[in-house]
Amino acid sequence: MAKEQISIFDMFKIGIGPSSSHTLGPWRAAERFVKVLKDKNMLENVEQVNVLLYGSLAKTGVGHGTDIAVLLGLSGDDPVTFDVSQVMPKIEQIKSSKTLLLAGEHQISFLYVDHLLFLYHESLPFHPNALTFQAFLKDGKAISETYYSIGGGFVIQENDSQGVLSEIDLPFPIDTAQELMVWCMKTGLKISELVLENELAWRPEEDTRTGVLQIFNAIKECIYKGCHSSGILPGGLNVERRAAKLSKRITKDRTYDSYDTWIKAIREGGKDFGYILDCVSCFALAVNEENASFGRVVTAPTNGAAGVIPAVLQYYITFYDAYDENKIIQFIATASEIGSIFKKGATISAAMGGCQAEIGVSSAMAAGALTECLGGSQRQVLMAAEIAMEHHLGLTCDPIGGLVQIPCIERNTMGAIKAITAAQLALQSNPDKAKVSLDAVVSTMWDTAQDMNVKYKETADGGLAIKVPLSLPEC
Repeated sequence: MAKEQISIFDMFKIGIGPSSSHTLGPWRAAERFVKVLKDKNMLENVEQVNVLLYGSLAKTGVGHGTDIAVLLGLSGDDPVTFDVSQVMPKIEQIKSSKTLLLAGEHQISFLYVDHLLFLYHESLPFHPNALTFQAFLKDGKAISETYYSIGGGFVIQENDSQGVLSEIDLPFPIDTAQELMVWCMKTGLKISELVLENELAWRPEEDTRTGVLQIFNAIKECIYKGCHSSGILPGGLNVERRAAKLSKRITKDRTYDSYDTWIKAIREGGKDFGYILDCVSCFALAVNEENASFGRVVTAPTNGAAGVIPAVLQYYITFYDAYDENKIIQFIATASEIGSIFKKGATISAAMGGCQAEIGVSSAMAAGALTECLGGSQRQVLMAAEIAMEHHLGLTCDPIGGLVQIPCIERNTMGAIKAITAAQLALQSNPDKAKVSLDAVVSTMWDTAQDMNVKYKETADGGLAIKVPLSLPEC
């Protein structure tokens, strides 16, 4: 049995931006804490709740919306279904009323500045992204739970793996690229086909297909919305959204009332190299501008890197006439397996490994998926993933102002272009002569992550984050 049994729907989750580790994870942690209170029949007896944010969650929490996420999670709202237009109004209501409706059922007094604590100089040893919830009861008792947001929306407690592991028997247990290749050789199946066989251990095939297409619908809606939304991104950096302007230039200022008509027009624009580069960049920018605006996105495998896989998938759909459910499922299934290998062998958390763990992993996932969909062999798929990650090794995470904007948004365009290049190189190469294996790159990435200075791990304590003078509003 593989040490981690990771489904497609673990790697790809629908949520709200701007960060999977700092927004989606803490949101899910808050939901778990509320469930603990309800399961123990304590909810109605709660008088006060404190939230303690440690380490990276404290240092870049405001910029990443961690405070917003935990308040919405405690309120009983779900990131998959909550109306994104109501995010800020609800937070302002909690702050102004100085109350919080715990689980949407039980009203308590809540003072933002007193009960939500950013412990900038404290970290817990288990993982940099730690948060503790404390509930004080009417009878004088208290309950405390600590959670760790380990990247990609995964949340665990120490000595606990809820939400990460599923104790079931998979027909093809896989921890490493080598094990994946062995199963492919034994069965003759493509990587996506192996993945879909494994998914049968969790649910019927039709449910998997439906779920993957829901993921794709969220992706395409995000791309379309991002390409038709203008303005300034929130947070105080005054970053202007660019995807809409680029989309207008690509489509010669014509307007379209749906994703389908818009993509058809882009497809008819030709296949000039510069034009394709503009299109791929536009797709990636659109997603991550939505992410930075507390929009609905899909972790791929994280929010900070949410634009790479959608941009490459949209490139495939647009320029290879691949607007087909089976091809889309094949792409997403292949990408998920590449991502799971990195999660098992290294990390997908920038707080643990820097941006190589986010943009690098997403680029590798996209490269492998594109390679299989373009007819590459299983070895060429792994080669493409290796090439993409090899050229992201050592990439630091140094968000200016702690916001998922600079350099994060543009990095998604770079990751997408590198993924396409890696796929093209792999498709024109003999993988049997490759000098570096995917497993070697995964191991190297983890070694690099451990060697990387903590100031380059999503803390905004180094790199670009300290080179650009800021005057951000107080929270």
